[in-house]
Amino acid sequence: MKDNYFGTIIEDPFRWLEEIDSPETKEWIEEQNILTNDYLSKIPFREKIRNRLTELFNYSRVSWPFKSGNNYFFLKNDGLQAQSVLYLQKGIEAEPEIFIDPNKFSDDGTIALLDMNPSNDGKYLAYSVTKSGSDWLEIYVIEIGTGKVLLDKIERVKFSGANWFKDGFFYNYYNQSDNSNKYTALNEYQTVYYHKLGTPQSEDKLIHKDEGNPLRSFWLSSSADEKFLFLNVNENGKKGSQLFFKPADLLPGNFIPITDDKFQYYTYYIQNFENEIYLFTNKNAPNGKVLKINSNDLSAQQLTVLPEDDFPISSISIACNKMIAVYMEDVIHKVSVFTLGGKFLFDVKLPGSGSTTGFSCRKNDEEVTFFTFESVVKPPEIYIYDINKNTSQIFHRSKVNFDTDDFEMKMIFYISKDKTKIPMFIAHKKGIKQNGDNPVYLYSYGGFNICMNPVFSDSRILLLENGGIFAMPCIRGGGEYGESWHEAGMLKNKQNVFDDFISAAEYLVKEKYTNPSKLAIAGGSNGGLLIGAVLNQRPELFKVAFPAVGVMDMLRFQKFSIGSAWVKEYGSSDDAEMFRYILKYSPLHNITANKPYPAILVLTSDHDDRVVPFHSYKYTATLKKFYKGDNPVLIRVETKAGHGFGKPVYKQINEQADVWSFMFFNMGLKPEY
Repeated sequence: MKDNYFGTIIEDPFRWLEEIDSPETKEWIEEQNILTNDYLSKIPFREKIRNRLTELFNYSRVSWPFKSGNNYFFLKNDGLQAQSVLYLQKGIEAEPEIFIDPNKFSDDGTIALLDMNPSNDGKYLAYSVTKSGSDWLEIYVIEIGTGKVLLDKIERVKFSGANWFKDGFFYNYYNQSDNSNKYTALNEYQTVYYHKLGTPQSEDKLIHKDEGNPLRSFWLSSSADEKFLFLNVNENGKKGSQLFFKPADLLPGNFIPITDDKFQYYTYYIQNFENEIYLFTNKNAPNGKVLKINSNDLSAQQLTVLPEDDFPISSISIACNKMIAVYMEDVIHKVSVFTLGGKFLFDVKLPGSGSTTGFSCRKNDEEVTFFTFESVVKPPEIYIYDINKNTSQIFHRSKVNFDTDDFEMKMIFYISKDKTKIPMFIAHKKGIKQNGDNPVYLYSYGGFNICMNPVFSDSRILLLENGGIFAMPCIRGGGEYGESWHEAGMLKNKQNVFDDFISAAEYLVKEKYTNPSKLAIAGGSNGGLLIGAVLNQRPELFKVAFPAVGVMDMLRFQKFSIGSAWVKEYGSSDDAEMFRYILKYSPLHNITANKPYPAILVLTSDHDDRVVPFHSYKYTATLKKFYKGDNPVLIRVETKAGHGFGKPVYKQINEQADVWSFMFFNMGLKPEY
């Protein structure tokens, strides 16, 4: 197969692997998994690693609670349960009880619970389920007082939860042909419907659509007081969003624009008090700011109640009639509390340097809110926070199967190719020596405004306790320093992302943390693209690589599933100028026979409908065709799994056991168990 891009002929010999359900593709996958399993089964310490990971995962893990009426809800996993269980706690001092156990949804634990949204009156909880990790969801409703699951069932939902309004909710729907492959078909013509409880989906009311713009997506929600509806509009290929609102009703259309139609910045609704509406925006403020407008007079000057800071706002919420802003100061979270007028009150004391989430509650709640704190070497802890007293107390602390005091995390700064200063987190055992011979696992992402905050991973403890080092550079393309940092790594600036990552590897070698024979690199999704690109550009710098669920065919990504939404990040091969730029780094199209590739284990899943798995199939097949060296080039295709979320714990353990086994084995190391 050949394609003509503006006079340039590009061969695509493995196009047939795009038919992910064809007999030929299934046969290829089976052959590859046999090769991979045969290789991994010969690693003598693989089972010991799996056993240790099982021990590391086997402790109680809890999510931060959310409130509905007097009830608190949170997810809890006892340790090795395939899926976390939703618990109900009737009051802050009451004993929690099981409310929804998704482990009963399937025998193999591959159906997961997502997007739990209580109704405004506290009577119902809508929840979504995903099968085999797919982005396609089904929405169900349960009566909170009785635990009875209603007959309501909403299908063909994607990138949407249930946004409650009166006696029903809004949701996003795609009308897909039954003849198309639901995992690879391009997602077009998203629509917004309203579902009234107790009625079939066929009677749901169409609220919003845009027949003239098939690649637009929407998010429609009601204010907590049900006074207004807010509609966010995104358009694939354009950077920002538009925000509309109207007095709350179920009539299609009649939305009033709050922002202009240029899609150059993001604006989101936070909360309202009668006609005063609080908004977050990055218009003329790359680090973000908070505005207040009056719904009765949009022509009046917008009032800035929280101006842009030197550091970006990671999240903003209004709780107990105060604004809580989470900032990122060199990627470490700092939390500050303000009046609704923007007057600084105090900072929230956090347990250390790390990452935090939470601080949200219903507008009229005057009691407490919750937050989670964690770092690379500190498991998540849940705290109850009294915003009026500015005091915190522990709600849940995990009892882990290792000593957290054995490890430490630090942040350093290094210089990238163009002299930009880049932060990087480094975690390891206390007292480790910089002797140039430590195994290092270098991980990053570099795109879509996503921040590499220092968060905890159970599986990384195995690396650290075996003398390994975890390194995570906060490279450009993310949002660690606001929208300007993101822009510096998107479109025609994408090479900055790869340069930043390569410079991180060079720093680790120069500072004698490691050497190229002990350096492994990894990334997933856009991070998989990152790994594929740097492998082509500097293969001699690395010993092992794990490109996971990556965007590897940069000339065709926009033609499948939700790929068209990434055009605003990457550009598109449909544009002559961007085609020439993309072609220079596309992982699939820069593989050559004369490169000293390291040991490579490609990771993907057969039900990934975010980055469809043929990206990894075609990439692996091309590597195997050209590379003739001694290092293994393998692919691990997980079954009944998707892009990552909803994966059962036992599948997580098995996959990570294979990753660490492959890494240590190819470095000539033996973990001590």
